Order: sequence, then C-alpha cells, then structure tokens
Amino acid sequence: MRIDILTLFPDAVMGVLGTSILGRAVKKGAVTINAVQIRDFTENKQQQVDDYPYGGGWGCVMMAQPLKSCLDSVLSTAQGLRSRVIYLSPQGKRFDQTEAKRLVADYDHLVLVCGHYEGVDERFIESCCDEELSLGDFVLTGGEIPAMAVADCVCRMVPGVLSDPECYEGESHWDGLLEYPQYTRPEIWEDKTVPPILLQGNHADVEAWRREQQLVRTKKKRPDLFEKFKPHTKTDRRTVERLTGTEKLRFDCFKAEKADIRDLLAIAADASMFLKKNGIDQWQDGFPNEQVFLRDISKGNCWLFTHQGRPAGVVSVYLEPDKDYPDIEGAWLTDGDGYGVIHRTAVKAEYRGKGLANEMMQLAEDIVLGSGKASVRADTHEDNKAMRRLLEGRGYTACGVVWLKDGEESCKKRIGYEKVF
Repeated sequence: MRIDILTLFPDAVMGVLGTSILGRAVKKGAVTINAVQIRDFTENKQQQVDDYPYGGGWGCVMMAQPLKSCLDSVLSTAQGLRSRVIYLSPQGKRFDQTEAKRLVADYDHLVLVCGHYEGVDERFIESCCDEELSLGDFVLTGGEIPAMAVADCVCRMVPGVLSDPECYEGESHWDGLLEYPQYTRPEIWEDKTVPPILLQGNHADVEAWRREQQLVRTKKKRPDLFEKFKPHTKTDRRTVERLTGTEKLRFDCFKAEKADIRDLLAIAADASMFLKKNGIDQWQDGFPNEQVFLRDISKGNCWLFTHQGRPAGVVSVYLEPDKDYPDIEGAWLTDGDGYGVIHRTAVKAEYRGKGLANEMMQLAEDIVLGSGKASVRADTHEDNKAMRRLLEGRGYTACGVVWLKDGEESCKKRIGYEKVF
C-alpha cells in the first residue's frame, strides 16, 4: 500500500506517521507513506496557495492550481497502481472500519488531500477527487488529522504491518462490535482483580468469555452498533437473545402429581393477580382452587411446565366433551363430541413473553390431535385480550358465547373458540 498525503504541513504529518508501528512498517517496505508539500507546486514567488473567496466571506480558500499540479505530479509516479483520490472533508461520507476494509481491498494507492483555511476550490473537488471522507460531524482547522487517522487505520490492515491478522481482527469495530476488556500485571491493582477466567489457562473458555464481553460492552456503550449487529453463530445469537430479553428458554413438562399442588396454586394465584390488575373478572373468587387441580390431576389431564426446576406454567387437557359447550350462543365449527378441550392455561409472571404459552398450547393440541379428535376447543373471558390474541394467533376461531354452569366464579360469560385440525 502506498499513501500520498497532499498537505501544507508535511513535517507534522510525518512526525506522527513516521514513528512507532507505521514507522517500522515503512522501513521494512510493508507500506509507503509520503507527505507532499502543496506549496512546492505554486506558480508564483510567494508560494501562494490560497485567495479570497468569490462572493465575499471570512477567510481564504485554497486555489485549485497548486492542488491540481501537486496531484498530477503524484499520480505521474503511480502508473499501474489502483489509485484513489480522497478529499478529507466534514461533508464527506463517515469513515469507519468498513470503509477502511474497502480501501485496503480495492486500492493499493491512496492520495489523501488535506484542505485548510476555509476550504478548497470546489472545481478541484469536482474534477480531481474520487470521493470525500469525514471523521464525523464536526469541523477541524485542516485535513491533516483526518488524513493521518485514515492512513493509520488503513495501513495497520496491510499484510506485514502488524505481526498477525489477529492483532486487528478482534479489535473494536472489526465485525461491528467493540473490543473485549484487556488486563495485564499485576493480578490485583487497587483492590481490583483480573477476571478469574483469564487466569485459568483454558483458551476456549477465554475466547468464549471475550466474545461475550464484546457483545455486553457494545450493548452498554454503543447501543446503536448493537442494534445493527447480526449474529452469525448460535453462540452469538444466544448471547444477543439473553442481553435483549428475547432468549428462548428451555422448559420441562410432565403430568402433574399431588405433590405439585403448591406449585400449581402459586401459578394460578400469580395469574389471578395479573388478571385483576388488568381489570379482568376471571380467575377471581378463589378459582381455580386445590379441588379443581386435584380433579385434573386424578384424571391425568394436568401438565406442569418448569424452568430449571422452578414452576413456570400449567395447562389442563381434556379429551371428553365439556358440559357447558352444547348451549353456545353461536355455532361451533364442528358438530358432535369429536373434540378435545384446553382449560386452565396460566404462565407465571417471570416467564410471560418467553414463548411458554405457545409451547403449552402446542402440547395440548398435540395431545388432542394424537387422540384422533377432529378439533380442539377453549374458552376465555371476553376481556382477556392476551389469551384471545394467543388463540387467534394459533388459528382458533371465535364461535360465540359460552356460559359456565358451575364453579365459584361470579362472572360466567366466556367466548368459545375452536380450531379444526
């Protein structure tokens, strides 16, 4: 990679780019960096490079002629190279790691033009520059700092500048994420310790931890970058889901037993509070109670869902006709008794929005379908919008009003739903 920087301050530019890592890269021939004095190409004794702007205004504008002559001289020595002329300007496209990768991949010669004063004659930009780049939405006194930043960022990705591609591929912005935290000796400094995982010598665990930390700190420090990040591995995807609260939890399910009654009642009480908070007169009045769940258990119809051993949800599935359904004010989709019924579907608060309700409904439908039934029915309070959305989202049809004949609930009006397999 060859980089020519057209500037009024070549000593300042090379004072930065000619030292440290880039300085060593230049000495061993991995890159070539030149700072070219624009004044050397003026056509008057005063070496004038700027003049007053047409139309008036503060300051002066750099003239097109010295810039064009300087550029022509540089390009005349770059025959056969893939050259790109870039003007550093606050009006340019935002420079970032993606842009740096593009420049390294597409070109082997960059000419970086540094403006100064009030800017550059627009005719030079239109006629001679391939593109404009900006470090950000702010203004500097000249283009030297942006030019040095672009040169540094680009050169460090050129083979031979750094010892190994890993030196930059794991750093901030390489794949849209910030870099993981770094630590060095001593192990304890001002009562702050190095994360233990970095001291255990397990390289696979260290790599996994570092990747997770990249996602964690990107979400914390640069939520705009985190929002744009698209995970390409299962591990990244799981971490993103966990950080955003969209992680798909794994639930265990089994037929409830008498020993589970306390868990079932806890789930029901949690659901009752949720319904009451939302002004829904359902599952109040102490329903469903212990007697109801014990009846479900005795029939083998009650299924308990847990997450890491903790009660998460419950659903009861009946394969016998419901005594309240024949008198529906409306019409079911099917006739006769060839249907199954879903009752007492409830999810604890901490597991709402985690996909558990759909998982429980799927189990219930599989049981009904596996029994040879033609359809499955359910009912819910007309104001229970969450349950109604769940049912309708799974293809159920609202068929009419069902009135509960028994039970302790004072409000007995329900909307009956049916889904045909």
